[in-house]
Amino acid sequence: MDLKDFSYDLPAERIAQQPCPQRDHSRMMLLNRAAGSAADFNFFDLPSFLQQGDVLVINESRVIPARISGRKATGAQFDILLLTKKSGTGETQTWEALLKPAKRLRENDTIYLEGQTQVKVLDRISDKKWLLEFTAPGDFLEYLRLYGRAPLPPYIRRQKNLTKNIMADRERYQTIYAKNDGSIAAPTAGLHFSPEVIQKLAQKEVRIAPVTLHVGYGTFLPITADQVEDHQMEQEYYEISEKTAALINQAKRVIAVGTTSVRTLESAAAENGLIKPQKGWTSIFIYPGYKFKRIDGLITNFHLPKSSLFLLVCAFAGTDSVKNAYRSAVEKKYFFYSYGDCMLIL
Repeated sequence: MDLKDFSYDLPAERIAQQPCPQRDHSRMMLLNRAAGSAADFNFFDLPSFLQQGDVLVINESRVIPARISGRKATGAQFDILLLTKKSGTGETQTWEALLKPAKRLRENDTIYLEGQTQVKVLDRISDKKWLLEFTAPGDFLEYLRLYGRAPLPPYIRRQKNLTKNIMADRERYQTIYAKNDGSIAAPTAGLHFSPEVIQKLAQKEVRIAPVTLHVGYGTFLPITADQVEDHQMEQEYYEISEKTAALINQAKRVIAVGTTSVRTLESAAAENGLIKPQKGWTSIFIYPGYKFKRIDGLITNFHLPKSSLFLLVCAFAGTDSVKNAYRSAVEKKYFFYSYGDCMLIL
């Protein structure tokens, strides 16, 4: 199928540049799959649409402050985005990373960072990816907590080195239930949850089942192939515990919070929909025509056109219904993308 059929027009002013002042006050469009109809609510209304026996599947992966800056001894400055840890613990670790600008960089070059930390260039993996060795005075992850910045997507624009923005984004580009370090992008559907919403869900005996999928660069890579079927997703690590598998298998309805939760469950589900506790790597690519095995509902943000995320939503709710809902969201001035509003699809 043609990728161009999964595009839509979005005015630049509808791309959210800041999170909603209160997490659960973001807008929520309710999309009925059977009827193809849509209605407008706020995220704090979510418990009204769920019932006893429903299970919400959340992604507990925690975003690491993966964006850092440094310079060579010559004074040349570089921006680094960590992608995947390859080896090492403590003070010396090897990571795959994106590095800009890269034209004058060579193997064995050294980049100096704040906090008496340095980077040795080990290898160029591809046009965009590098293998880098980081050496810090103490634990490298602690260094990131001190000096790293939230890895915001490029469509969110920030003034460089503005401490107020850096600290605010590190809090808000993170779900309130994040536990397991490893993502370089937020599972954004979870950003809307507040303690109050979670408490109301518990009062309705809606269970919450956590999984982990560490969101990698591959999830957000643009699809460059003209034909959807030719696109290849990169691998991402996931885990499903025994307790979570049991909750899901007993659920009346399974509501996935975000496309990462969908991909985790659909990677793990047997043909009959049963989930077994497991851990591993997935490169599942879900696009229209896919037969879902374990998902009954989905909470998701509004995604970029021609993206794997948009294709997944079209696969779940129907391409025409999703396109109509997106057009309506533009007309009603919803905000889009990572810090934007969301949809509940049932």
